[in-house]
Amino acid sequence: MSETEYPRISLTGFLVTLLATAVGVYVSTAPDTTVFPFSVGDSFFLSWVGLHGLGSLWFLYTGLRRRFTVQDLAPVGEGLFFYGLFLFIFVYIFALNANMDYVQRFIESGGNLQLALDTATERRLALMRFGPLLVMDLLIWFLGERSRSYASPVQRWSAPLILLAVVLSFFSMPNPLALSGWGFLGWVSLVPVVMVLRVHVEQRQAGRAVWYGVLYGVLFTILGNFWLGTFALVSLQAVAIIFLGFYGILMSFLVLGLRHAPRWARVLIIPLGWTAWELLRSSGFLGYPWLLVAHSQYRNIPLIQIAEFGGVWLVSFVVLLVNSMIAAFLLDLLAKTVFRVRRVAQILLVPALAMSIGAWLLLIPIPTVGEARLALIQQNTDPRKHEYAQTLDVLTSLTEEAMRQEPDMVVWSETAFVPNIRRWSQEDPRRYSLARLVQEFNQWQEELGTWLLTGNDDYTRVFDEDGHETQRNSFNAAVLLDPWGERRKTYHKIRLVPFTEHFPYEAQLPWVYNMLQDFDVAFWTPGTEYTVFDHPQFRFATPICFEDVFPREVRQFAQAGMQVIVNISNDYWSLQETAAKQHFVASLFRTVELRRPMVRSTASGVTAHVSPRGEILATVPQYSEQILIADVPIPRADNRVTFYQLRGDWFPLSAAALFFLLIFVGRGRGASGWRGRGRR
Repeated sequence: MSETEYPRISLTGFLVTLLATAVGVYVSTAPDTTVFPFSVGDSFFLSWVGLHGLGSLWFLYTGLRRRFTVQDLAPVGEGLFFYGLFLFIFVYIFALNANMDYVQRFIESGGNLQLALDTATERRLALMRFGPLLVMDLLIWFLGERSRSYASPVQRWSAPLILLAVVLSFFSMPNPLALSGWGFLGWVSLVPVVMVLRVHVEQRQAGRAVWYGVLYGVLFTILGNFWLGTFALVSLQAVAIIFLGFYGILMSFLVLGLRHAPRWARVLIIPLGWTAWELLRSSGFLGYPWLLVAHSQYRNIPLIQIAEFGGVWLVSFVVLLVNSMIAAFLLDLLAKTVFRVRRVAQILLVPALAMSIGAWLLLIPIPTVGEARLALIQQNTDPRKHEYAQTLDVLTSLTEEAMRQEPDMVVWSETAFVPNIRRWSQEDPRRYSLARLVQEFNQWQEELGTWLLTGNDDYTRVFDEDGHETQRNSFNAAVLLDPWGERRKTYHKIRLVPFTEHFPYEAQLPWVYNMLQDFDVAFWTPGTEYTVFDHPQFRFATPICFEDVFPREVRQFAQAGMQVIVNISNDYWSLQETAAKQHFVASLFRTVELRRPMVRSTASGVTAHVSPRGEILATVPQYSEQILIADVPIPRADNRVTFYQLRGDWFPLSAAALFFLLIFVGRGRGASGWRGRGRR
């Protein structure tokens, strides 16, 4: 390039960027495209626009000083493009929900969200805002990449490979286009990620490896959890930020492992590290075991049986190991290594061995002591959104229809009956409408003639020495009522949804707490006791809503004597079958880990009956009024205790220990990835 071309190219880039920036600013503030004034969300868009302005000034400055090269365009264009892409996905997800009743109620009451009153206008606004700059960023990135040279084609195609991995991972799980997911994609969905990580580490580009790994993680998290855009309106942002940190930790450690582990062990590093990380991200206040690698295989009945030994984590490890082996094989082919049938056989041997063990476990009988008939009621209303009396009418009507099947117990969903039974039973029904509704419910239930489990609010009160109430704790609860109307036992939900049901750091982070309050978040008090209910025919526990996706929590119920898992959930708020299906898929693994049957009674789906082998015995259509009669075989009290129930999360902890041991051994032998660039 001649010296006269430097300022010309940089000046052209400056003017084009400046023009696109001006268009973006105009669209973001044009009075005919939005109903509401400037909001906090606009600041992120304008920060992106501002970065373009800084980029254009940098192009101009370096060009005039003869320090500009076309290669410099690539990292700038790539960074701006993906930052804008993240923002666009957020905005577009909210645009899709702009005319949902949840959002409209929030706009009327809170005002912290800027949305048009209909989804078509909001989507058009999103495209107009982000489209011009995204196209320009893509062009800048493409021009820069054309002039760069790489030692491996994987380096040049790293970003497309990461995007491919995101797409494959998304479709391997339940998604809007394939509600059951295409599980076979799970065996290859992470191959591009493994290839990108390994090649960049071998080429001494640790930062790029971490960048692309985090890019995969955040994009997959946003797309896979798109339905969170309707839950409290802060959930999707919170999950994305949290997983930005989670994936930053994961990828940093994976790069460390690939650099220092012995060459022969590098195929194990990513499966071991990723498996241990899945336990980490499922633990503590921020725990969120959603869309684990294993979840893509929920219909592979022989494979998931190995969860009896190592939990859902062992299934994830097997799938990750196959992905890692395929990636190593493809990297060898790219390096023009001789094709070896032996390598293909080794890859096939891993799932074959795991499924063979699973097939053997399927042959072992599960002794039972009779069965109980449960009537699972799906009322297809959101109890907190619709009229309480209307919801009760639907519930009682469906229950009376189910009574023709003579069930041993009727199960309603999470907070199916909203008015607090304990509180309003003590109030005067002549003065309070909620007290009258509770009185009506109590009278109806006494005449029902069978056991009833329902989700409900509950509370406890704390008094001082003078008998004055000083504190009231509110709980998301499950209440068991006997055929005579007596309240037998109550369970208070322990594992609450972070940020939207519970935030324990009000004193340490008051600004976060106040922000959540501004977004109309209502908090519960977490329970403390793993309650097991006693029915004349069996003992059961009621993990509420997303508690059933946590292996450790459900295991605690098994330790306390649970024979049947009875989950009650409300996923109606999402108005997305995908959300409920992902929830159901994640919960299904508890049956195999503990060899207990599971029934799920939900407000809108997935209401289901699952065997102790993880077989889906029955479901009903989502978002419809339904009754599911489940004849549940009751495992014997002395039924075999699984290794997972005995030892819990031993496998991911062992994986973490082996991961660091391999790094230690490799460093001791000088096996740094900076020195050797082997193919394995």
